[in-house]
Amino acid sequence: MPNNQADDSRHQSVAFLTLAFRPLFLLGTLFSVLAIAWWTHYWTAPSEWMPYGGVIWWHGHEMLFGFAMAIVTGFLLTAVKTWTGVATINGFPLALLVIVWLTARILIAFGANLSPWLVALVDVSYLLFCSIAMAYPVLKAKQWRNLMFVPILLLFATLNSISHWSIYANRFDIATHSLHATILLLTLVIAILGGRVIPAFTANATGIKKAPVWLWLEASAILSILLMVVIAFIGFDKVNAQFLLVISAFASLVNGLRFLRWGFQNTFSNSLLWSLHFSFMFIPAGFLLVAFYAIEILQPSLNWVSNISAALHSFTIGAIGGMILAMISRVTLGHTGRRLKARRLVTISFHLILLSAIIRIIFPLWMPQFYSVAITATGVFWLVAFGIFLVIYSPMLVSRRADGRLV
Repeated sequence: MPNNQADDSRHQSVAFLTLAFRPLFLLGTLFSVLAIAWWTHYWTAPSEWMPYGGVIWWHGHEMLFGFAMAIVTGFLLTAVKTWTGVATINGFPLALLVIVWLTARILIAFGANLSPWLVALVDVSYLLFCSIAMAYPVLKAKQWRNLMFVPILLLFATLNSISHWSIYANRFDIATHSLHATILLLTLVIAILGGRVIPAFTANATGIKKAPVWLWLEASAILSILLMVVIAFIGFDKVNAQFLLVISAFASLVNGLRFLRWGFQNTFSNSLLWSLHFSFMFIPAGFLLVAFYAIEILQPSLNWVSNISAALHSFTIGAIGGMILAMISRVTLGHTGRRLKARRLVTISFHLILLSAIIRIIFPLWMPQFYSVAITATGVFWLVAFGIFLVIYSPMLVSRRADGRLV
């Protein structure tokens, strides 16, 4: 019996490091729960704890480069194996990559007195290593279509570097702009990947034929978001308001039209599908809120959207948070050899994360007297939603596939 237990433990530890999604989904989600729990507590009972970069920067930076980037890189370094058929980072090299990510989180949380160059070097190196790990199988398979994710990862690394530099230089305006650009770049990644998988998943599950691809619409949607990345980096309040209105309204229109062609009306009985669709809806909704913000600049008396925060949280909680929860639930089931069917609690978690986004957008915007309540409710719903994922999916992430295969 002791020998059998030792063998099971060894096999499980090997399974945990077979593909990047396992450790990065698990640790990234756990980190988001801890970070949001502290952030929610901070709004009700401010703490004397002072992380590197300050509390506000820490929250924005770590939810993007800590949580979201762990999930995005975990997904890409797993998906690229499926795309190319080439073995991807695993075992000891994967363990080292995860250690770099984890070390960066610790240094940023508790390294306020450390050299900022050390903290930045460790944090930025994670994305550089991921870029190399992503490039290798793509180049080996000569699959040029997926090579675009390498410069995207390098652009994330660049924005992260700028964010760190701005803290060192006390340029908090640039720090804010770099984080805003990161939000829009993550939105771009979701738009690219969503356009690949959501129509395909929907067609496969429902048996309804996919709508033909309109190349002009695909290009318009992607390019409009790319332009919004540039605008965010310059500063939403720095660019011409009329230009901002035109571009954001156009981005909302083309991304909304793109979404409407994916058959969301056929997905209501399958939570692993509708959760993807409804999360994506927050992208055109977010750009519409940016357009309203631009109108507010031009006509302040309207008092529609006076703060860009509403639009940004449509992207961060609704699109990024919702899509992450939906995708990691689906990917974990598929890549651990299980049936693609969500448990009832998981379906509840999908409702909670989308409700969290709606509350965070609406209440501070149009019912500011309930701002603190909205922040608390948003945090609690996030904690429960991702807490459900951890409870249900953690055993799957650390154990061997249900179908007996190694990967």
